[in-house]
Amino acid sequence: MRDELYRPLGQDLQPTDSRSPPQTGRWIAAASAIALLAAGSAFTAATQPHFAPAPAAPSPEPILSAKLAETPPPEPSIVRMNPNGGVTITDGMGTRPLVDDANPYTGSIRVLEPGSLRQPQAFAHLPDQELLEMTDGGALPVRGGDGRRPLDVYAGAWSGSGGTRIALVVGGIGISQTGSQKAVNDLPPSVTLGFAAEGNSLDRWMQSARRSGHELVLQAPLEPMGYPQVSAGEHTLTVADAAAGHFDALRWSMGRLTNYVGVMNYMGARFNADPAALQPFLGELSRRGLLYLDDGTSPRSQTRDVALASGTPFAAADLVLDADRTPDAIARQLDVLERIARAKGTAIGSASAFETTVDVIAAWTAAAQQRGIEIVPISALAFDPEART
Repeated sequence: MRDELYRPLGQDLQPTDSRSPPQTGRWIAAASAIALLAAGSAFTAATQPHFAPAPAAPSPEPILSAKLAETPPPEPSIVRMNPNGGVTITDGMGTRPLVDDANPYTGSIRVLEPGSLRQPQAFAHLPDQELLEMTDGGALPVRGGDGRRPLDVYAGAWSGSGGTRIALVVGGIGISQTGSQKAVNDLPPSVTLGFAAEGNSLDRWMQSARRSGHELVLQAPLEPMGYPQVSAGEHTLTVADAAAGHFDALRWSMGRLTNYVGVMNYMGARFNADPAALQPFLGELSRRGLLYLDDGTSPRSQTRDVALASGTPFAAADLVLDADRTPDAIARQLDVLERIARAKGTAIGSASAFETTVDVIAAWTAAAQQRGIEIVPISALAFDPEART
């Protein structure tokens, strides 16, 4: 018994039942049966060809990859809900009203509430890199690849209600250090600020203004009456250049600033009266996703008619507020502007960043809001053919 316990396992073991058939015989029998089955299968395959195995199908991956390469991806569609009712859809075929029987739910779609493209306030002082065209003359505003416009992204905030609304645009930021600082610091964020392309420290003022919540426009020098004896500056865009499609001067101005929703004329009475110059000029602004603001200084301006015909986002001032810069005169103009707004629902006033002007406007806006008037950014009152049905 002791020897059995210490014998290595599996060594010298003998079958305990002498009546069991030997294992070798069982394996021989199984191998014979398998051989017979294999022979029968081979005979059947040889005599009946239709049972022969089919050739392996090609992998679908190369075919699928080729088909995907041939088919361009669908352009994203943007369905925009408009503040005044109706819906528009923007896709590869342009922008159009979305009718009841249309089905926009194909491809890649983003449904946008008004203002949903606006920059978060925390980043409002930083340019959106996707809305910049890098050139030797600077970074120019441009539509994003997804269809977003500077007009959408840099627009100022407002309530979206339909009450009495007034937009105030105070220009000349960058020309005077004192006036610029006072306008940025003292005016409420609902007032739009106009930056002079020929001004100084524009990026610094831009960042300060945007952090404070202001919407911005760029004041581009345009040809005045009596040019060149009367000049808007070294980089004035002339009627002749614009009519010929030469926009070097305009692009110089555009490259001086970022984070603005549109262009406003600086001088430009001659330019704004010439449809042959206005049409390509406004087309250039529209292509880049900008609005045009006429400051209201020229009674001969043709900008409204040309902008409507060309589909360019557009606004025009109803009054210049500080042609007379005495406090009483500015206050009277603001009262006239309020009467215009109450009569037709909206009004736009333009002014410059003089100390007296800023003080009067700041005091007036606080009182006007108590009277139920909302001060809104200029983009809120602009005619925008891409956002209204």
